Amino acid sequence: MNIGILGAKNIGSTLAKKWVSAGHHILFGVRNTQNPELIALVEALGKNAAFGSAADAIQFGEVVVFAIPGNAMDETIRSNAELLDGKIVIDAANRMGEREMNSYQTFRAHTPHAKIYRAFNNLGWENFETPVIRGIQVDLFYCGDEGESQHKVNELIRDIPLNPVYLGDMSQVHLVDMIATLWFRLAFGQKLGRRIAFKLLIE
Repeated sequence: MNIGILGAKNIGSTLAKKWVSAGHHILFGVRNTQNPELIALVEALGKNAAFGSAADAIQFGEVVVFAIPGNAMDETIRSNAELLDGKIVIDAANRMGEREMNSYQTFRAHTPHAKIYRAFNNLGWENFETPVIRGIQVDLFYCGDEGESQHKVNELIRDIPLNPVYLGDMSQVHLVDMIATLWFRLAFGQKLGRRIAFKLLIE
C-alpha cells in the first residue's frame, strides 16, 4: 500500500518504520526537506521510503496520515483540499488546548468525499514502537467510515502490530478523543509514564 505521512517526528516516523517493515511504501510530506534527521531516517528505511512536500505525499498515498502539530491542521487541510478529497485520511494529530482535539469538521467542510478516520492519537508513540506490554498486545481504539476503506485501516493498525477496536463511524470521534484524554491524565496527571495502554477484555 502507498502511504503518505504528513510529519516525520515521533508518531510519523514510528508508524513509517513499522509499515515499511510490513512491505508498504512511504512518502513523508514535510516543510523542510533539508532536515538531516529526515534524510537519515529515509536512508535508514531504504528503498520503500522517500520524502517531499505535503502535496507530494498526498498525491502519492492511497492512505494519508496526518501526524503534524494540531495547530497546523486547518491550514494544511485547506491548502491541500482538492488533493485530499476522495483519499483515505487518518487523523492522528491532537489539537492540544483547543475546544476540539480532532479536525473532523475541517475535513468535512473542505474534503467531503474523503474517507476520514480518527486513529493513532490516543496512545504515546512508544506504544507503537513496542505494542506489547507484559506479554499483552495493545489495543487501538479508533473510528471512521465503514466499508472497504475500513479494511485497509484495520490492516495498517494490525501491521504495527496493534489490535484494532472499532468504535463506529465518525459520530464516535469524541469517544476516541476521550480515550486520548484518559491516556494523558494517567500518563502525566497520575505520573504513570508514557508506556501505558488499554486492553478490551471480553468473556
